[in-house]
Amino acid sequence: MKPVVLTCGEPAGIGPEVAVRAWAALAGAVPLLWLGDPRHLPPGTPHRLIETAADAADVAPDALPVLHHPFAGNATPGQPDPANAIGVIDVIARAVDLVQTDQASAVCTAPIHKKALKDGAGFAYPGHTEYLAALAGQTDVVMMLASDQLRVVPATIHIALAQVPEALTPTLLRRTIEITHESLRRQFGIAHPRIAISGLNPHAGEGGSMGREELDWIDTLVRDMIADGFELRGPLPADTMFHAAARTTYDAAIAMYHDQALIPIKTLDFDKGVNVTLGLPFIRTSPDHGTAFDIAGKGIANPTSMTEAILMAHRMANGS
Repeated sequence: MKPVVLTCGEPAGIGPEVAVRAWAALAGAVPLLWLGDPRHLPPGTPHRLIETAADAADVAPDALPVLHHPFAGNATPGQPDPANAIGVIDVIARAVDLVQTDQASAVCTAPIHKKALKDGAGFAYPGHTEYLAALAGQTDVVMMLASDQLRVVPATIHIALAQVPEALTPTLLRRTIEITHESLRRQFGIAHPRIAISGLNPHAGEGGSMGREELDWIDTLVRDMIADGFELRGPLPADTMFHAAARTTYDAAIAMYHDQALIPIKTLDFDKGVNVTLGLPFIRTSPDHGTAFDIAGKGIANPTSMTEAILMAHRMANGS
């Protein structure tokens, strides 16, 4: 079985330690390899250097398989070193190459620190997702947050709330729905995806008294796509979309902005939420947390989201 490639991420953050603890929790059930500099792993980590990705499956039950990628410097927990920025960036590119050349089944990325990458290497991308899209030659990608309880996609992501009405266009929303629909079919094995669409405004505009986007174009777009064969519901009031009964009526929800999407999943399943990038020509997941410099190296970081991200990548690769 081809392994899931786990990138090292920012070596001064919690990425290395949660990777080790996730490997231990999986107990060889998922073939994986860690791509990075073994100097950055927690002291005493049982690991074994491998020559190729194909060696990972045999090693994983007994030790963390490590595909060595040398970095310029050591790692001090909580203190990112700009000298390591190039290494972090190159590991991501190497992981993408492994999956695109069919040596690996999926990529799972540990958190990066964008300021450290910008300071140390002039990293020009807003984040992981945009860099992965550039490596893959893709322009349209979508962020999904997923757990066993909910899959949710924000149509707009890391922008100020005041910018959302302008950024949220019919073209963007239609493409977000299309990518989500196709990914649910292809990567999650759902033959006929059911997608719920939130409104932008409170109470989905309440007939125009709380905003007109729903009346002016969102409702029309949803109806047009239903006529094209998509199974959609909406625009729905966001405050009634995420209770238990409502969640049984759809396979994924599309929200209009960041907090409208992330608050419900983080409330429902904070530790097990996984970030999935849709629209790439390969599978990419990541834990739904950052570098957590304040607790790095203390051995207290929760590995659950990393474990779930690896498991989800493996399941998606195997169509389960």
